[in-house]
Amino acid sequence: MQVYLNGAYLDATMATISPDDRGFLFADGLYEVFLAYDGRILLGEPHAARMRAGLVALQIDTSPADQLLPVADRLLELNQLRQGPALIYAQVTRGAAPRRHSFPAPGTPPTVYLRVKQFASQPAELFANGAAAITVPDTRGSRCHVKSVALLPNVLANEAAHAAGALEALFVRDGVVIEGSHSNVMAVIGDQLVTYPPCNYILTGVTRNCVLDLARALGVTVREGPIFASALADVQELFVTGTTLEVMPLVSVDGRPVADGRPGPLATRLLQEYRRLA
Repeated sequence: MQVYLNGAYLDATMATISPDDRGFLFADGLYEVFLAYDGRILLGEPHAARMRAGLVALQIDTSPADQLLPVADRLLELNQLRQGPALIYAQVTRGAAPRRHSFPAPGTPPTVYLRVKQFASQPAELFANGAAAITVPDTRGSRCHVKSVALLPNVLANEAAHAAGALEALFVRDGVVIEGSHSNVMAVIGDQLVTYPPCNYILTGVTRNCVLDLARALGVTVREGPIFASALADVQELFVTGTTLEVMPLVSVDGRPVADGRPGPLATRLLQEYRRLA
């Protein structure tokens, strides 16, 4: 497997990163995950734009965002992944420097790493029958809008979901379901599709924005507002969106069914429309 590291394409076994890298020491970095189908990168420009915005927010050199898509395309070629679905992972850190909390000296080059691999979607039966989720308190900070590699709260939440036999964990802040451990949350309430508004408490997902556009194109009214955890039993549909989850219907939360316990028609239709983009 060929990877990209700091300007070079090399065998994955030869890729090494300094133990002084600030990603290792401080989780001082960003990442993006996106897909390609038959060599065509899906939603590549929005992913690059989000990386650029995150680099600006963290005051890291933005040039890696300009490299993102050309490097990903080259890796697909080198790894013979022009056929079928592939997953692309990109990570940028502030670079390697003597350990101190303040930023390293100006001119310290960022560490830029990309890899690709074959992508296997979630099992078809989950899309057909729906998935389970649990709710967890949101104990994260107030910079969730930055796609930081500091994901320990998300990891612990997702592990709690798996331990409970569920697919996803939904963060609840002040009684409101705001997002999943690696997804955005949407609900059909009345005749509207409702999702939490963009702010510093959620990551505004590329897939989220795409799905909202697809819903609007279908004539669905979209409202960015709260989904109250206490009212989950009353929603007509509940689903999550994300690069690896696509449009995943949720049919139970904390062991209680959502609506009639089956995937709803809007989630099913949006999944169909989303997959047509590939």
